[in-house]
Amino acid sequence: MADPRLMTRVFKGLVVLALLSLAVTVAGRWFGERIAMGGHTDDTAIQAVVIGDNLLAVPANMIRFEQARRSGDADRLDLYVRYPQMEGYTNASRDAFNHATGSSPILFLGFSEQMMSRDMSGRFGPIYSSLIARPGQPGPGGITFHEFSEKSGYLGEKLAVGERPGRDPFVARCLTGAAAEKSLAPCERDILVGQRLSLTYRFPQRLLGDWQALDAAVEALAASMLGDTPAQAR
Repeated sequence: MADPRLMTRVFKGLVVLALLSLAVTVAGRWFGERIAMGGHTDDTAIQAVVIGDNLLAVPANMIRFEQARRSGDADRLDLYVRYPQMEGYTNASRDAFNHATGSSPILFLGFSEQMMSRDMSGRFGPIYSSLIARPGQPGPGGITFHEFSEKSGYLGEKLAVGERPGRDPFVARCLTGAAAEKSLAPCERDILVGQRLSLTYRFPQRLLGDWQALDAAVEALAASMLGDTPAQAR
């Protein structure tokens, strides 16, 4: 006849092994999902982020860095969205966010308190216009590319300018040469939104051919997060 104490020990040992196996399975699934997400999230819960006098309502899946996916005060908020959908990360769009395909480009956006009195368009007349070579070279969608002078401080960049009747021109700075080839978003533009809030967004140069729709989409996204209309946001 088997020793009851031995049977009890064996039973307890089997229970412990079963619990350890379950723990390993659950942990494996959790870590596997974390690795598969690669730092992204498909959580669309709204985070209420305060920058200066501005309250931004932002889906978590648009917030680029994991530690920033929370409500509360912030000095800066970095986002990423798929263009032209202007949506955050989803499982269906993982290839775009992991840069496995160039068919749907990703925009990188950063909100911070306004440091300059003018945005990039407003700086064209008093600043950029004196730092560029004229005439420029024609680009896509009515854009004109201008080279910066050697003393401008913008070596390795060029200025993209799109005329807008009755308004300051669309202006973006774009990297050139090897730096541009290595960058996922070599062009940069900033606009003023909300209450003394600056929004800088970076994008692939090929989107310059669609610059009017691109700028309107970014303005509309910012306005929706701030609870404004695009006209109010400017």
